Amino acid sequence: MNIFKRQKFTWLFFVLVLLFVANPLFAQRRLTIRLASLVPENTAWGQSINRLAAEFSRITNGEVEVIVFHNGTAGNETEVLQKLRINQLQAAVFTSMGLNSVIPEIMAISYPFLIRNDEEYNAVMRVLRPDLDARLQQSGFVTLAWAHAGWVRIFSRTPVFTPDDLRRIRMGTGTDDQQMIQAFRLMGFQMVNVTLNELMVALNSGRIDAVYNSPVFVAGNQIFGIARNMTSINVAPFMGGILLNANTWRQIPERYRAQLMNVCRQVERDIERSITSLENEAIATMLRFGLVRNDLTPAQMQVWYDDTARYENILVGGSNPTFNRDYYNRIRNILTEFRRGQ
Repeated sequence: MNIFKRQKFTWLFFVLVLLFVANPLFAQRRLTIRLASLVPENTAWGQSINRLAAEFSRITNGEVEVIVFHNGTAGNETEVLQKLRINQLQAAVFTSMGLNSVIPEIMAISYPFLIRNDEEYNAVMRVLRPDLDARLQQSGFVTLAWAHAGWVRIFSRTPVFTPDDLRRIRMGTGTDDQQMIQAFRLMGFQMVNVTLNELMVALNSGRIDAVYNSPVFVAGNQIFGIARNMTSINVAPFMGGILLNANTWRQIPERYRAQLMNVCRQVERDIERSITSLENEAIATMLRFGLVRNDLTPAQMQVWYDDTARYENILVGGSNPTFNRDYYNRIRNILTEFRRGQ
C-alpha cells in the first residue's frame, strides 16, 4: 500500500470514529428518572431523597439521572399516581394514603390504636414487607424504600384522656384521608373534612376542636398554638414508601441494581433515624412554647384499646370493610406473638 492510500485509509478511519461518537445511538445512554415528592426539600425526607438521587448517579457513572420534584410540585398523590402509570413520572414518594390506591391492604397497618410503638411496627413490617413488595410488583412497581415517619397523635383545644373526651368535640383531618375518617365516624367520633391548608382557619373559627396528625406537621404549621393539648397515646404509625415503575427498573443495567438497592436500604435507615430525632425535637419545642402533654396512665390507654376493639366487626367485617380483614388478622396475630415474648 503506497503512502497516499495509507493516508486515505487513516483519514477514513478517523472520520468513521467521529461519526460513531457523534451519533446518539453510539453515545452513552442516560436514563432519566423523574421522582415526585410531597415532602419539603428542607426536611429529613427531602434531604435523604436528594442523597438517593446523587448516589444513583454516582453508582451508575451518570447512566441514571434522578430529578426530584419536591414540595408537591408534581401534584397530589392521586395526580402523581396517574402520572406514574403513563410514565410522565417514573418514581414517587407516597404516604400510606397514597399507597392505599395501589394496594388497599396496606391501610390495615394504620388501624387506630392497633400498632402501639416502634418495636411493634418493626415486628409487623419484618413479616409483611415481602408480601407488600410482591403485591406492589404485581401492580407494576418496585419498592425502593419503606420508611416509618413517626406517629399520628391527637392535638386538641381541651384535654383528651379518654375516647369519650374525644367524642364530645369535633376533629378535623385532611380530605384525602377518607378511610381513616370513615373509621373514626364508625366509632362514633365527630369528624369534619378539612384540607390540610385550612386546619388553622378551621381551628381559629371554632369549626373544629381537634386534629390528628404528625407532631412534626403540627409544630411546623403552628397548630399547637390553638390545639394546645397533645394526648400521649399513639393513634397509628405514619409511614411512607418510594415507588419506581417496574419498567424503568428493568431499564437500569443489571450490574448496578444490587448497589442501588443497598443505597435505598441505607436511605430507609437514615430517614427513620432523622424522623425519630425530628419528632422528639418537635415535641420538645412545642412543650417549651406552651403545649400541654396529657400523659395517659396504663389504665387509660387500655380504655382506648378496649374501646376500639368494640368496633372490630364493623371496621373489618361486612361486604365493604374499612380495613382489609385478612391483613388486620395477620397484623393482630403478629402483635399477639410479639407481645407474648415481651
